[in-house]
Amino acid sequence: MVAGALTTPPREFFAASALEVGPRLLGAVLTHETAEGVVALRITEVEAYVGDGVDPGSHAFRGRTRRNGVMYGPPGHLYTYFTYGMHVCANVVCSPDGIASAVLLRGGEVVEGESLARERRGPSVPVRDLARGPARLVVAMGISLDDGGADLLEPPFGLQLAEHPVAAASGPRTGVSGAGGGLEFPWRYWIAGDPTVSPYRRHPKA
Repeated sequence: MVAGALTTPPREFFAASALEVGPRLLGAVLTHETAEGVVALRITEVEAYVGDGVDPGSHAFRGRTRRNGVMYGPPGHLYTYFTYGMHVCANVVCSPDGIASAVLLRGGEVVEGESLARERRGPSVPVRDLARGPARLVVAMGISLDDGGADLLEPPFGLQLAEHPVAAASGPRTGVSGAGGGLEFPWRYWIAGDPTVSPYRRHPKA
């Protein structure tokens, strides 16, 4: 359930690093409207990624490519990518144009359009699992790979921040191999105790 007031952020909010934007997105409400209807969720878990030789867990660690181009800006847009040959994940692009930085949306609580989210995810899925995990979140929201580059402050999307920052727990990113999944990158942020936060899984090669 959404608690407290919400406010639409200015564009400049997204011009900060993902390390600043990520924790601030906790408690924010993301909305997506499709021909099927509207689904909105309260963000409960994210991971921050930066690039260009800084973050070995990032798609942009080795520089700009055709795949990660959206990650370089403009900020406040959606970066989508295909992973494991079957899943789409969604990220909020941060930092000024030309600097790679994005926040992976890992988990959330559906606060509007639960019936539609359930149609997309399956009738027997528990409420807490409708958007618990990055791939599940994308399915529940009706986000596709083609939504990459979409402006999150313009229809069919909307994003509102919790007026007062939510206390964030932090730790290593889940499922990231190599150094990027280690303790030196505690860039996963979540609302402690929230049932929609996905379980931590350390990559065997982290």
